[in-house]
Amino acid sequence: MSVVSSVCCYCGTGCGVLIETDAGRIAGVRGDPAHPANAGKLCTKGATLHLAARASGRALYPELRRDRAVPRARTDWDAALGHVAERFNAIIREHGPDAVAFYISGQLTTEAYYVFNKLAKGLIGTNNVDTNSRLCMSSAVAGYKATLGADSPPGCYDDIDAAGTIFIAGSNTAYAHPIVFRRIEAARKANPAQKLVVVDPRRTDTAAEADLHLAILPGTDVALYHAMLNAMLWEDRIDRAFIEAHTENWDALRDRVREYTPDKAAAICGVPAEDIVTAARWFAAGPTLSLYCQGLNQSSCGVDKNAALINLHLAAGQIGKPGAAPLSLTGQPNAMGGREVGGLANLLSAHRDLDDPAHRAEVARLWGVDSVPARPGKTAVELFDALATGEIKAVWIACTNPAQSLPDQNRVQAALENAALVVVQEAYADTETAAFADVLLPAATWGETEGTMTNSERCIGRVRAAVPPPGEARPDWRIVVDFARRLRPAEGARLFPYASAEAVFDEHRETTRGRDLDITGLSYALLDAAPRQWPFPAGATRGRARLYADGVFATASGRAAFHAAAWQPVAEPVDARYPLRLNTGRLRDQWHAMSRTGKVARLFSHVDLPVLGMAPRDLERRRLRSGDLARVKSRRGEIVVAVEASESVRPGQCFLPMHWGARFMGGRGVNALTLPVFDAVSKQPELKHAAVQVTKAELPWRMVALAIGDGAKLLDAAQPLLRACDYGAAGLAGRERDVLTLRLAHAEAPPDALFAAFDAALGLDDPLAVMQYEDRPRGICKRVRVAHGKVAAVRLTGETAAFEWLRDLVVEGADAAGLRVWMLAPVARPPAAGAGRGRIVCNCLNVAEPDIVAAIAAGADLAALQGTLKCGTECGSCVPELKRLIVAKQVAA
Repeated sequence: MSVVSSVCCYCGTGCGVLIETDAGRIAGVRGDPAHPANAGKLCTKGATLHLAARASGRALYPELRRDRAVPRARTDWDAALGHVAERFNAIIREHGPDAVAFYISGQLTTEAYYVFNKLAKGLIGTNNVDTNSRLCMSSAVAGYKATLGADSPPGCYDDIDAAGTIFIAGSNTAYAHPIVFRRIEAARKANPAQKLVVVDPRRTDTAAEADLHLAILPGTDVALYHAMLNAMLWEDRIDRAFIEAHTENWDALRDRVREYTPDKAAAICGVPAEDIVTAARWFAAGPTLSLYCQGLNQSSCGVDKNAALINLHLAAGQIGKPGAAPLSLTGQPNAMGGREVGGLANLLSAHRDLDDPAHRAEVARLWGVDSVPARPGKTAVELFDALATGEIKAVWIACTNPAQSLPDQNRVQAALENAALVVVQEAYADTETAAFADVLLPAATWGETEGTMTNSERCIGRVRAAVPPPGEARPDWRIVVDFARRLRPAEGARLFPYASAEAVFDEHRETTRGRDLDITGLSYALLDAAPRQWPFPAGATRGRARLYADGVFATASGRAAFHAAAWQPVAEPVDARYPLRLNTGRLRDQWHAMSRTGKVARLFSHVDLPVLGMAPRDLERRRLRSGDLARVKSRRGEIVVAVEASESVRPGQCFLPMHWGARFMGGRGVNALTLPVFDAVSKQPELKHAAVQVTKAELPWRMVALAIGDGAKLLDAAQPLLRACDYGAAGLAGRERDVLTLRLAHAEAPPDALFAAFDAALGLDDPLAVMQYEDRPRGICKRVRVAHGKVAAVRLTGETAAFEWLRDLVVEGADAAGLRVWMLAPVARPPAAGAGRGRIVCNCLNVAEPDIVAAIAAGADLAALQGTLKCGTECGSCVPELKRLIVAKQVAA
């Protein structure tokens, strides 16, 4: 057994991990106690990385099709890259360099990001290189630049401990950044006087912990922050000396916020005026650390939201000192690194701006090219629109899944179908986007590649390979370098001479000399010793934890700029036809499009299918009950999901997690509903909000299935039926082995051929090995396969009442002998066996909700739950939910 240190590949917290390997495969993972971001802690996702690494479904060798009428076939790297180089050159000769584009990812290493950027802007001569970070962080980038002058988050995680007030806006930190939230919990325990304010339309687990929850109406953030500043002005709680010495444009902002009194904002935001004043007082008293994420960013006025919050920091002097900073929480592990190398269509290396001729000249000189193109490239939504119109002919997609994650999926998938060439560079062969690939290039992923990543607090960590990539997969940076040398052999060899990821880093490092993120003092050797924060210029012995302590900002004048924008409502208002506000967000145990977490069965145990949360009153009005199927429709598309009553949303609002795509549900996933309208400055789309209607789905035909086996292959087998039905929910269950769970509903039964293929995949097609009951006139068919005394596969059609208890039976590997007679019976509970286990709350230790509720009913508090059931004693991600269950019992009593 050997151990290799690296960093987690999920959110931007940047947790250090220790990867345990045995015989060339990843055997385990644990938190790195020496890493400053997490001090040994991991969330449920990070703690199961080794399980994801073992899963199948990987892209193992290059695949190619020259004709879309035939499926891709296996080929070798020479043929695949040669074909792409030939097609790219032909398209560029005929239509110009802007006819090709690259859509890349905040999950790439900084080194891979760098070579992609140089390939597009330096070798090909197009700025059409954008990233999925456009969907999560570009408004934060533009907000920092509009106010502080540079995309340089000024705070650090140590500010959590030093803060007097923590102000969380548009982030369910307990779910999206669990290790950051563990630190907040610890800081509040150490300092009971510390205040926590949470701004969120929903009462999330994060909001439930707050001293003050401002449950604003969606899209009203700017009005709230202006009203808080109005209250600070009225009560003279601003730092006039700081404003005078270190800022500009104050008069314009002061005049703007005069019209946003707390009373007026209360009517706009839907929160009490006195709560707005309280929030203003706590913010001004400080030191105040604000933490914010997609609730601010994913908006058609996301830059204004970010800047309005930063205005509060500047007006109160809450910046550049311990505990005081606006700190954007990064959604991906290396969205920061991508921004550092200019991996967006409007940026250049080292925080240079594409629209600045001097910056373009500097980058051209550093790269050794004649010039860098001046024309801005297409950003994410624009890029796929240009594919749809034919303006862009070829797209290279790397390490991201736009056929799930972009808004308005009907339009996105039509664009991919219209493209002349789609190249997908991906670790997983089963993503929604991989289905559109003409060329599939297998990429190495976490645990298999070398490089660096930068987390939310500007801390650069080393990514290390613990095992070689499987099959013929290659590191992302190496694929780009090989392609560049084929595309333009002489020039490609000169511009891309790298023999290692370290050589790429060394060139990137030089581009930062004299810039705000100067890392000329760093090297792989230093980063191998410990992660380092930037800036870290030559001669430095340590990075800088906090920026702007001297009051000098990265603007031309050296002064921070107040941003005086007016509040604007959401892009798509509700109306009589679409009366509900849909809010999207994250689950605790899944991540992004589930390409990785969707392969880990135990990560489905907390939430195992897409569910629309609605206020009880809204359900009643539509004659819906929890568990019913409902058709959710927007102006762009529709899906069918189960509904549940939720006290976390107001009447008139509903919530749906953003992770579910077509691989795990019927239709085209959650983003069939969302709209592509974007912020005019950041070009980030308003993924957080859409107007929808919800009606009961009348789908009389029902089917469920269960099967033990390879999770990825079983999910593959379920795809034809998922595509054939209006409602579908496919997932996994279990801990030590994968169990497929499949629920389907439709107006009528799909074609028999689909059942035949599915039964064959599950081993349900052999009449000698399967228990079977069939009543064709009633549309009932039940098949159960028992192997070695245990249930191995089940398909129930027509009558599905036994699904829940049969699932528990399969997951637990229970002896089926005593229950054989009941397996085909229409009973919802196991005979003489009590209720099923129920939903798992503590994923680490497999503790179910019924056991927790029973202990609480017997008088257990949090400490008692942790002492007896042990829930909440490992990663701690379930602690907020445990507290919520305790409070619910107290309220009920």
